[in-house]
Amino acid sequence: MVAIGRHLDFGQVSALFLAGTIAYLALLERVVPYERGWHPDRREWGWYGLYLVLTLATSSVAQFLVTTLVGVLAVRVPMIPLWAEIPTALLVGSLASYVVHRLAHTRPLLWRLHGVHHVPEKVNVANNGVNHVFDVLFEQGIVQLSLALAGFSQEAVFAVGLFVVAQGYFVHVNADIRIGPLNYVFASPEQHRLHHSTDLSEAGHYGSDLSIWDLMFGSFTWRSGRTPVAVGLTDPASFPRTDAVLATFSHPWRRRPAVSSPEAGGPAA
Repeated sequence: MVAIGRHLDFGQVSALFLAGTIAYLALLERVVPYERGWHPDRREWGWYGLYLVLTLATSSVAQFLVTTLVGVLAVRVPMIPLWAEIPTALLVGSLASYVVHRLAHTRPLLWRLHGVHHVPEKVNVANNGVNHVFDVLFEQGIVQLSLALAGFSQEAVFAVGLFVVAQGYFVHVNADIRIGPLNYVFASPEQHRLHHSTDLSEAGHYGSDLSIWDLMFGSFTWRSGRTPVAVGLTDPASFPRTDAVLATFSHPWRRRPAVSSPEAGGPAA
């Protein structure tokens, strides 16, 4: 709200917010770790950092186009005040994100992009950045354009974007954080570890910010004390290793038998 009120540069604010969020959550991982074996070593920090840099650098031009479209499509004078517009935009945006994320697990072509994120056999704040760039662009583009087309202002889209960024890293944090009954409203690390589970019977939780859509559409599997036995891919050979960066980014376009999506009966995340 400060950035909006003072008309600060949204791009600079977003970059500083991202850096601060990662630093704070990385500190929490060391202070109250959930699983010490999931801490990234120096080599993994290097690979994870490279993925983050490549994702940000490669997506910058395309994301600029999306942001420009949002600026054109978003309404100049919203019909409701900003304090009411932001939570409404969050509901709409989280639903769009849920749908895109679930499609990424059920459509083979989208899974070839999204499965890259599920390769690591750990869940921590650092490997939240392990993504295929086109997977990030697809999801972010759909969500932001959905908000603009729904008539939300650029300020509301910005505010929701900051919350989504924070939540995206928060749900990956390798820290022993429990939110109790709030799990039925917000996504949490407790839920997202199950999303990365190799056991498909518990690997729901497609909402990365709100959990209400998982409850509504039957993909909510969390219960108090439930933890995954293992995380990663059910079939690790179906994707390149995280440190094989060039193979990872070219993987979706390689000519070979299609990698089925988890819910379609193929290799799972």
